[in-house]
Amino acid sequence: MKFEEKFDWQLLFIMCCFIAVSVVALYSAQQSPQYASNFAIKQLVFYALGAVMIGLMLLVDPEDFKKISWYLYFFGILLLIALIVAPSSIAPVIKGQKSWFNLPGASLQPSEFMKIFTILVLARITSQHHEKNKKSFKSDLALLSKLVAATALPLALIMQQPDLGTSLVFVAILGGMILVSGIQWKIILPIFILLTTVGSSLIWLALKAPQVLDEYLGVKQYQLARIYSWLQPTKFEDSSGYQLVKAMRAIGSGQLYGKGFGDREVYLPESQTDFIFSIIAEEYGFVGSCVVLVLFFFLIYRFTAIAFNANHAFSSYAMVGIISMIAFHVFQNIGMSIQLLPITGIPLPFISYGGSALLGSLMALGFAFSVSFHQKTYMFGD
Repeated sequence: MKFEEKFDWQLLFIMCCFIAVSVVALYSAQQSPQYASNFAIKQLVFYALGAVMIGLMLLVDPEDFKKISWYLYFFGILLLIALIVAPSSIAPVIKGQKSWFNLPGASLQPSEFMKIFTILVLARITSQHHEKNKKSFKSDLALLSKLVAATALPLALIMQQPDLGTSLVFVAILGGMILVSGIQWKIILPIFILLTTVGSSLIWLALKAPQVLDEYLGVKQYQLARIYSWLQPTKFEDSSGYQLVKAMRAIGSGQLYGKGFGDREVYLPESQTDFIFSIIAEEYGFVGSCVVLVLFFFLIYRFTAIAFNANHAFSSYAMVGIISMIAFHVFQNIGMSIQLLPITGIPLPFISYGGSALLGSLMALGFAFSVSFHQKTYMFGD
């Protein structure tokens, strides 16, 4: 088959739509007098770098990614360890987090790339486990243990930064992989019930008896500010609830059709990163917000089609991990902007400003391009 017949033009079209949405939203965000940077131009530069990366990944067969997955994984682990031990001149503490390397003219957040490396390893573990083991309760427990162990190491290192938002993404990736791994529900269901019960109990204690968390877990009341400001944002509008209140006002004021490009009235600091959705909603209203959601729907739909048509189990499992990552990012980012979920600092994929986050998302897109490009179709299903 010719290149133009194998290339995934649908995925390219979706990517171009995201570029347009991102650049327009960021151009509007940078009009605030507090900003001197040109976010839109920088985002285009990151997209250009990502396009080169996608072009290179396109030439690599997905099975080759499987072969090097452990090397990528341990390279990412080394970066996360180096981040912890690096001096503040190389890895500064920003807003209480030590998550970035300071590079000349840019910054690097290793956890964004570690997401993809972990997805590849989890896919390899799952596919190889089913190739070498017969289905049984003991075998399923062994697979679950391997998946949890492979996720726990980067998760523990990222919690040291500490970065709760990114840590939750790893949990979502693990959850998605477990659901499609073939592990029996009589193993998965009790664990899910236990985690749900523990999570609900901790939230209840934070609201009703924070002294218990302080006494037994060492969690101070000021550390629970995000939960309090999430449930009662107007009460904490002058402190931890400020951004949430402003985001909801911006989204609500957009109404059905929005105020138009550049006609924002609600000031929201750092809106170019975690709260880019509020800019879109205020300027283009409910209709514009729905367009963005539909765009993400088509992306995940295309990813799902690629996963179903993949030639190898490894590729299918990896695509599930990517779908879990993107879907959680979208749900969490938009959910925190409308008070559905607590604020965790997770960017909106392909749209929020940020080099590492964007390149990490484009790396996932590059793998999808590779799987789609190297798919083989056989006459009569042979």
